[in-house]
Amino acid sequence: MKTVDARGLSCPQPVLLTKQALADKPAELTVLVDNATARGNVQRFAGNQGYQVEIREEGGEYSLLLHK
Repeated sequence: MKTVDARGLSCPQPVLLTKQALADKPAELTVLVDNATARGNVQRFAGNQGYQVEIREEGGEYSLLLHK
């Protein structure tokens, strides 16, 4: 499974990295972010691309599992 590590980046970088990773149309992708704004933006973008999003929070960091 592919992982995008966007921790430490502010928007729109996490969304742009996610967009690049989704260009290959993977069945699953994990995106790591460390702020709520990036979490929400990536979640909305992935949903608009037809992906389901599962979010896990641990220690102020978020792991978003995107899958079809």
